[in-house]
Amino acid sequence: MKLYPEKLTASLARGLAGLYLVSGDEPLLQQEICDEIRNKAKAEGFVERDLFHVEAGFDWQSLHYSLNSLSLFAEKKLIELRLSSAKQTEKAGAALMALAEAGDDLVVLISLPKLDAAAKRAKWFKSLEAVGTLIQVWPIEAKDLPRWLEQRFKRKQCSIDRDALLALAARVEGNLLAAVQEVDRLLLAAKTNTIGLAQVQGSVADHARYDVFQWLDALFMGKAARGLRVLNGLHQEGTEVLLITGVLSRELRSLIEILEDAADKNLSAALQSARIWPKRKPLVQKLLQRSSLGDLTALHSRLSEVDAMVKGAKAGDPWAVLAEISLALSGQTIAVSPLPDRHHG
Repeated sequence: MKLYPEKLTASLARGLAGLYLVSGDEPLLQQEICDEIRNKAKAEGFVERDLFHVEAGFDWQSLHYSLNSLSLFAEKKLIELRLSSAKQTEKAGAALMALAEAGDDLVVLISLPKLDAAAKRAKWFKSLEAVGTLIQVWPIEAKDLPRWLEQRFKRKQCSIDRDALLALAARVEGNLLAAVQEVDRLLLAAKTNTIGLAQVQGSVADHARYDVFQWLDALFMGKAARGLRVLNGLHQEGTEVLLITGVLSRELRSLIEILEDAADKNLSAALQSARIWPKRKPLVQKLLQRSSLGDLTALHSRLSEVDAMVKGAKAGDPWAVLAEISLALSGQTIAVSPLPDRHHG
């Protein structure tokens, strides 16, 4: 059975399952989910706990022994496995499949990295998913971060003003550990049960972390201000300009090819032929509907200008040119000032 992370608390209130699979690449969220399951198991009398860190060379016989033995002092046991990889050998798969037949006196909790298509097809995984509860943990997207933060305040019987919430989200985006720490600090310092903008501005540092793909998503969505904020974040973090131009060049070439293909058919058919990832397709379509082939070709040619600046072959600030490209791709044509120096701005 698949279970959304936000439904876990209600599910545990109805009863504890015999086996849980918790997968994902967001350590904090994965840890919190496992903590909640672990605490419920302890409250239900599963006081004995065997923990196994499964890496290359793991002794699977030790798991077999744990499955078939209880201490003299406990009638129930929690067996916890932390898999370093979702890809397992045939021997490991056979041992894992035995967990599907664990008795009522055992609860099994397996945490593992994000599952790819191959892992989901594995016999051991299908066997465990058929009898257990699968919880897939996904990173919190920027658009969902304010609601996620608000829920954390609500769980502590505290509220936060809308402006304060948005300011907090902007300062901790991409860094959930910092987000949790800042929420806890605000709660400790709060003199009332409502957090205001002044408290956030006065006590929360900028912990936001960005990647190039967050920047591209902002541009594709036409969010010029966010695009510049993410680009500035990349600048402050010391991201290599050539890394940014490399990713952007690949994206622009792909967009140009789609528009060239659309000249012989319609845009929808061209997008279908390009095999765009379904989740990303609306973003690509939105950008292409407001861009011409000439626009994209001109922007792509400007990347060589940026590369020349980085290599010292041309005078100018490569970050300023990237900012201009950022605005153009997001549908803006206003003038732009250079981004602040990352050591002084």
